[in-house]
Amino acid sequence: MSVSHAQLKAFHAVAVHGSFTRAAERLYLTQPAISDQVRKLEERFGVLLFHRNKRSVRLTDLGERLLAITQRLFVVEAEAQELLQESQALQTGSLILAVDAPVHVLPQIARFCERYPGISVKIETGNTDESLFRLFNYQADLALLGRDVSDERLLCVPLRNDPMVAFVSRHHPWAERESICLADLDDTPLVLREHGSVTRQTLEEEMARAGFRIRPAIQVEGREAAREAVVVGIGVGVVSAAEFGADSRVCALPITDCTRRLTETLVCLREQSSRRVVATFLEMVRESLV
Repeated sequence: MSVSHAQLKAFHAVAVHGSFTRAAERLYLTQPAISDQVRKLEERFGVLLFHRNKRSVRLTDLGERLLAITQRLFVVEAEAQELLQESQALQTGSLILAVDAPVHVLPQIARFCERYPGISVKIETGNTDESLFRLFNYQADLALLGRDVSDERLLCVPLRNDPMVAFVSRHHPWAERESICLADLDDTPLVLREHGSVTRQTLEEEMARAGFRIRPAIQVEGREAAREAVVVGIGVGVVSAAEFGADSRVCALPITDCTRRLTETLVCLREQSSRRVVATFLEMVRESLV
């Protein structure tokens, strides 16, 4: 029995977006049409691909295995489409970047958008684990990671490495200091990022190495939330020096005995590295590093 491409496309959209409604929106179809395609696929082969309830849909074990196949299928389809459209010189298309800190690639994105205005660029923010998840699930074309990753499936372009700095409110007792050491952070109320944050993991490892204690004052998600918590005096924050930025409400304090540095690496799946839009962006990034 042959497999219907339309039915596989409907299944893939539901599996990736976790909803018949969102899948319909992405494919510009009605929700009943998507449901009908998936139902026909299941009935044709006498299988169950989704566990359904009123609030959500969840892949069955067979559905998970089929998703792994359709992910490869539609990547190849996208490559074929890009090959046929190469003569358009990137006049249309899209590029999705999953990044831990947009600041590190914004200059390259600006140049890319200027050179290829027909390409729709989207930035998805999250910590390194979340960015990797998006990449491996084909929800992003490129990912910017805050740590080195050894994985043969990835093509990696190192961007930079920077020291870690503490930062405090302008009204904090340390605001007039020029620097601190790890001992100063021992049992000091700290504003910590969520689990999965490379900055938090690095700080915890450095403090443990030195025999000092981490005292969480609050846990927040994202750099902006951490900055605002420090501004109102909840605790001391820690960030990459490259990401500190300009903000008159806080001041940065180098940590003199902190030996670890925070890296930023741009990665893509090797199987997608030859896609024109991905290869072009990577080439632009490499040019900026020379």
